[in-house]
Amino acid sequence: MTYSTLMVLLNLGVSNDGLLHVAADLAARFNAHVIGIAACQPLQISYGDGYMSGDLIEQDRLEMSSQTTQAEADFRAALHGIASRLEWRSTVLPTSLATYVAEQAGAADLLIVGPEEKGLTRDFSRRVNVGELVMQVARPVLLVPPGVNQLNLENVVVGSKATREARRAISDALPLLKQAGHVTVLEIAAAAEIPAARDRLKDAADWLGRHGISVETMTAVSQGNDAAELDAIAQEKGAGMLVAGAYGHSRLREWMLGGVTRNLMLHPARCSFVSH
Repeated sequence: MTYSTLMVLLNLGVSNDGLLHVAADLAARFNAHVIGIAACQPLQISYGDGYMSGDLIEQDRLEMSSQTTQAEADFRAALHGIASRLEWRSTVLPTSLATYVAEQAGAADLLIVGPEEKGLTRDFSRRVNVGELVMQVARPVLLVPPGVNQLNLENVVVGSKATREARRAISDALPLLKQAGHVTVLEIAAAAEIPAARDRLKDAADWLGRHGISVETMTAVSQGNDAAELDAIAQEKGAGMLVAGAYGHSRLREWMLGGVTRNLMLHPARCSFVSH
């Protein structure tokens, strides 16, 4: 199993340097074809008479064109001579950007995205709502937080649970786990569930072992905030990547709007690999 095709989602009007460095790293690791993608919505401002100024419409059109051209140029410059082949896709559309990108991602094995930065206004006319995207895409997503410009696989922590999403995440991450220096597979469970969790982890370790991946297993008793506990253990292990299942719309909404889940997934020192 490998990632023969990567798709990297570029935000418009901001720097994508770190994201593109990670995409280049992965393209080199897997000799992959890379598709760059960007999408935006036209400005939606109405006045009392129901019309928008023609000058505003033209200014917005020129801005979208300029930003998209710059994003493509940055993409090609960063990946030239590294990816086996490059392809660019972009569009302007009035409907959900996340839905468009999710549809296009059917052409790729892995989608690489840079989540919104804290403090930015959530203007989803120029950047995709990542929570909405993860719920729709049916592909694994690698989240590259601001400030990260390389994928550190020296230590990887896998959040394990007896759920479809968690099992799919581990399976989807196999190509990266095979390249990791040290993998910890962790399950956080209620005290009464710890024996069963250990049995599940043994099965997971045996399965990964048959794929040539040696892992450390670990259980922890839930204290009521599993995301915070997972984050603390990942920090203790010095994890450069966290692998986890994305469990539902409400969880992703919390992540996008702030709170411990968002802080966990957008940790400034590591990437997160998620599947839904």
